[in-house]
Amino acid sequence: MAGSREQFGSKLGFILAAAGSAVGIGNLVGFPVGAAKNGGGAFLVMYALFVCFICLPVMIAEMTAGRASQKDPLGAYTSLSNKQPGWRIAGWLSIVTPFMIAVFYLVITIWIFGYLVESVIGNLDVLANPDTFGMFINSYSLFAYMAGVLVIVYLILQGGVKQGIEKAAKILMPALFIMLLALVVFVLTRDNAMAGVEFYLVPDFSKIDAGVVNGALSQAFFSLSLGMGIMITYGSYIDKRANLPQSAKLVALTDTAVAFTAGLMILPAIFSFNPNVNTASLSESSISMIFSYLPQIFLEMQNSLGYVGASIVAATFFLLVFFAAITSLVSIFEVPVASLMSEKDISRKRSLMICGALLVILSVFCALSFGFVDFFTSFVSYANSEKSFFDVVYDVFYDTILPLNGLLICLFVSYRWRKRGFNDELDMGSEGYKGSLIQKYVDFSLSTFIPIILAAIFINTVALKYFGIALIG
Repeated sequence: MAGSREQFGSKLGFILAAAGSAVGIGNLVGFPVGAAKNGGGAFLVMYALFVCFICLPVMIAEMTAGRASQKDPLGAYTSLSNKQPGWRIAGWLSIVTPFMIAVFYLVITIWIFGYLVESVIGNLDVLANPDTFGMFINSYSLFAYMAGVLVIVYLILQGGVKQGIEKAAKILMPALFIMLLALVVFVLTRDNAMAGVEFYLVPDFSKIDAGVVNGALSQAFFSLSLGMGIMITYGSYIDKRANLPQSAKLVALTDTAVAFTAGLMILPAIFSFNPNVNTASLSESSISMIFSYLPQIFLEMQNSLGYVGASIVAATFFLLVFFAAITSLVSIFEVPVASLMSEKDISRKRSLMICGALLVILSVFCALSFGFVDFFTSFVSYANSEKSFFDVVYDVFYDTILPLNGLLICLFVSYRWRKRGFNDELDMGSEGYKGSLIQKYVDFSLSTFIPIILAAIFINTVALKYFGIALIG
């Protein structure tokens, strides 16, 4: 039997676990590169505004729905809507979406783990070879690394909320912060590093256009794990005495601080070892930066640190990214696991086995999508482009359905659950919230312009991804 609902043992445990779900590959690499390509400081300002005025209300809505229902996303939508069938569809989307995101995220985590092992055993020169990544993702060694990652994820999740997720977050997140700060200090002592800092922080408002604005909003929304059902699930593990608005603020602040600090690591490193770098040529792909560009930078460090020193720096970086990937993967995969436990009233171990088996099968399909097997490599075509199985999973569930899920939670809170029940739940543990300026803003934003913005992102994504038509930007 599933038993009573688990809870986080402390406020700090919840903050670190929720922040761990938000802090991922996009924060550590995608965000700083996106800022560099899109106006530097101006991008940072827009990102911060979007986090505060758009993403924070959505996060509060998700956490509140979870705590009020004490259930998974499907259970939350079902119970709070008085079992209306239409909202059960929204609940199912909030379960299937994180599961499918976990499918491709596991593959990326496996790649990171492989590069971490290779850097530790002294193969940095091999990793810096431009041809290595293509050969690595089509090698049988990939499946050995998959086994290693699956064992780590299983050991964390089988421990449950308090002994597994919370305990891991209390170890991995502080370690991640320490390694990130250590790498920032190291990079900032390199020659020409300040040129990267200046480029990163000094705003260039001339680069701001509709596309940049849309990019900053998308980065902020996706960075905070919104629309994945994670915050609903984690919200169901929060004590009724917890201050939800304050907790949401701390999670958003932590996530933003990590993304900002990562910029102080990536951009100065690039400028230090390539003073004449053309930032317009930097790839927007986090994958390309991690596995192709940055290993070359680490190898160049041997001129001042020696090969062993450069390998240590590289290993520290890949360990940092691996911790970020693992905390995100654990959070994403907890959603379908918790949902199966709750909906079918089965044990955590059995739920893990069922979800894990499906995850492995679909992840293998994704891993075979890069030339290993033609069927998965050339899986389907749309928008005049051939797509692999990996591409389809990413396009459909990450790029398309996430903003739709965000739109649905806004509409649900504002027009089905009603403001009264929503605000009553938020007022528990946060005396003075009801009637405050923040409460009025959250109510207003969730029922007016935030749904309009998310609907516009969803419609534009569908038009662009599947029909090759850009409606915005």
